[in-house]
Amino acid sequence: MHSTRWITGLIAAPLLIFLIVMENSWFFSIFVAVATVVALWEFHRIVTPISETADYRLFSAVGYATGVAMILVAATASLEMMAFTSFAGLIICGIIALPRFKSDPAVSDAITRQMFGILYIAWPLGMVVLLHGGESGRLWVLSVLVMIFAGDTAAYYSGSYLGKHKLCPSVSPKKTIEGALGGLVANLLVGILLKLFFFPDIGWGAMLLMSIVAGGVGQVGDLFESILKRRAGIKDSSGILPGHGGILDRIDALLFAIPVVWIFTLNVI
Repeated sequence: MHSTRWITGLIAAPLLIFLIVMENSWFFSIFVAVATVVALWEFHRIVTPISETADYRLFSAVGYATGVAMILVAATASLEMMAFTSFAGLIICGIIALPRFKSDPAVSDAITRQMFGILYIAWPLGMVVLLHGGESGRLWVLSVLVMIFAGDTAAYYSGSYLGKHKLCPSVSPKKTIEGALGGLVANLLVGILLKLFFFPDIGWGAMLLMSIVAGGVGQVGDLFESILKRRAGIKDSSGILPGHGGILDRIDALLFAIPVVWIFTLNVI
């Protein structure tokens, strides 16, 4: 499992870096749009009851279309259009639900899941596209990826070798306090290196605070997805990435960390 995990990462990393740094940013946006659809599919796979009829998939389809549209308008650096698109998706779901509600009041649950998926997945991934298009955007996207993945790796190995005290056993029995602290240390180290070599104009206090907050909420994002999976009784969101599980398993921490870094760049840079 360890070797498979590393092989998958080593294969995927160069492609991801290439898409981030290449001149034409639309390729990156399209890649994020595809990842959004896959992550939303995995999300609905986790939260949708098995007994739900195929008729409800129309709401999921609206969610996929809304997510893709949000990513594409984010590529034009339009936060306002992202908001409009997400509300348009809600309006469409409302129109679809109105004639069905009398015979099936549970239709409101499908709308709730669809909009929660947009908030949970499409909004943060839209923000990474906005971040990519901003000042030093490519560097910031690479930075948040390195910071979160380094923290995730450090948490895994420090927890495996040093972990003795459970962090949140009811949600994720294998995660430990020692692992969480190891991850935060890695986040801080990455923040220090970023400050020294790439962002010398940003103050030490701001950079270190951003690193620890982004790393901390990233760990919350990891546990949050674990809640969803534990409730559904599954281990991985899918098997798309050998050794890692699904796309959602790989980006769960990023979904919580990206908004922190995006807000930081808006207010500090």
